[in-house]
Amino acid sequence: MERPRILVVGGGFAGVECARRLERKLAPAEAEIALVAPFSYELYLPLLPQVAAGVLTPQSVAVSLRRLLGRTRIIPGGAIGVDPKSKVCIIRKITDEVVNEHYDYIVLAPGSITRTFDIPGLVDHAIGVKTLAEAAYIRDHVITQLDLADAATDRDERISRLQFVVVGGGYAGTETAACLQRVTSSAVKRYPRINPNLIKWHLIDIAPKLMPELGDKLGTTALNVLRKRGVEVSLGVSVAEVSLDTVKLTDGRVLPCRTLIWTAGVAASPLIATLDSETVRGRLAVTAEMSVPGFDGVFALGDAAAVPDLATGDGAVCPPTAQHSQRQGKAVADNIIASLRGQALQPYFHKDLGLVVDLGGADAVSKPMGVELTGIAAQGVARGYHLMALRTNVARVRVMTNWLLNATAGDDFVRTSFQRGRPATLKDFEYTDAYLSKDQVRAHMAALTTKP
Repeated sequence: MERPRILVVGGGFAGVECARRLERKLAPAEAEIALVAPFSYELYLPLLPQVAAGVLTPQSVAVSLRRLLGRTRIIPGGAIGVDPKSKVCIIRKITDEVVNEHYDYIVLAPGSITRTFDIPGLVDHAIGVKTLAEAAYIRDHVITQLDLADAATDRDERISRLQFVVVGGGYAGTETAACLQRVTSSAVKRYPRINPNLIKWHLIDIAPKLMPELGDKLGTTALNVLRKRGVEVSLGVSVAEVSLDTVKLTDGRVLPCRTLIWTAGVAASPLIATLDSETVRGRLAVTAEMSVPGFDGVFALGDAAAVPDLATGDGAVCPPTAQHSQRQGKAVADNIIASLRGQALQPYFHKDLGLVVDLGGADAVSKPMGVELTGIAAQGVARGYHLMALRTNVARVRVMTNWLLNATAGDDFVRTSFQRGRPATLKDFEYTDAYLSKDQVRAHMAALTTKP
């Protein structure tokens, strides 16, 4: 008898945790496991701001799938469409070849993309912090601006190259602004022709408070840390228009600027739009067991699914965090195993363990299990949590070594010219144009059935 085929879509926290648990709990004879992912690593997203700042090397936050998984068949590519009725996932491999993967159970964990708005010039000029390539590019870009400003003979050009705007007052935006501001303040000592007072960092957010999830006290502490370092934080403000060398804000200000880093939230992967299924604010609606109603053998989780948050009891859905994604991956694996063995599925329940925000150096704010911490204590909790969340000892050693080297030896501010002369827009890094529409999925499946 042919073994049931389990296909996991996505190599992020949710997908990898699901595949790992399936490997551990299922005998090889019980099921065939495959995972489709465009990259050969699981990316530890919470540390991307430190990659952008050069505190960590890209390799240290990219954990090899081959190291994490043993017998899972890894398909190098991305799912671009799903037909749940035929139980077929359409995959575009990294060679651009389109293949059809049949499944009995599918786990949809394609993650999310950077959320954008209809702001003139935004997608043409903004850079995100969602992928490893983007983080590496941002570091190169910031150092490039310092190099060009140092060599510039025109004052207006120098000013525009030394102003940096980060949009998004959540964890990603706050950490990115905090870490990169430390880079430029340290690097300027190596640039004798640059006036340090010309370097300006702006953190913009439409919300009235910075990181409101942390509470007023910790949010205010983080705000004060940033302002003390010279970061201009503007709340209740957004971006109205972006050009090559200016950023216009909704309060009327026009900032001469050639660097706009956009971290204003995430949206579910466009893969979700290829299914004829109910969504909640763009995320796939699922049961508490993370199955998709109306589709046999389909589970969804992580950033792409609106998983009921039973721990709050207020009808909310789980926030798109690494903490929930990892635990949901394990829970979905257990439910697939239960389904294979004719057992009852269990609802997902997880109480949030707290939040950590690393502001660089000795500065941090953390709220583990509701306890509010700042300074060195918060930094210890933040870094301890990250080390615990990394999935291999090799990754932990790499990260600890990078932290030690950066703290003792500093940074050489080397520019590697990554992506020099090539597009560096949001869609180029996140491949948002790769997905099929619902009609294209139907046409693809119709073509399959008419083939001789």
